[in-house]
Amino acid sequence: MAGVANIVTKLVQNTIENKGYELVDVEYLKEGKDWYLRIYIDKEEGVSLDDCEVVSREVSEILDKENPIDNSYILEVSSPGVERPLKKERDFERFSGKAVYIKTFAPIDGKKEFKGILRGMENGNVAVEMENQKHYIPKDKVASAHLTVELF
Repeated sequence: MAGVANIVTKLVQNTIENKGYELVDVEYLKEGKDWYLRIYIDKEEGVSLDDCEVVSREVSEILDKENPIDNSYILEVSSPGVERPLKKERDFERFSGKAVYIKTFAPIDGKKEFKGILRGMENGNVAVEMENQKHYIPKDKVASAHLTVELF
């Protein structure tokens, strides 16, 4: 269903950004008998319920007009939360210094999972510090990445 998410992203991204928000992610998936279209937005000072309502109304108008999805679905607009996904290079730069969890498509230095402190991007690689050692993960080898919360 990545195709639907990509189509929706192209349809709504400019509108969302023109309203002052960052489009973090779009998901289209089935849970039980229902289909969900989830749109995650963010902004520097955080996202409120009012922000989600504003974006939901704007996105609904676009989707009603363009009708890119054949079946019925539930639209949800929300904040990406504390374990925000990292997808774009600018995400890896913006959240440098934060705790991160990264999974790769294939092992790198014998590992597929990296949990440490994000140190930004260097020459197309995601830099992660683990146990006082920097690891470099090619961006195209990252299957998923998100901020993580350390509980002590």
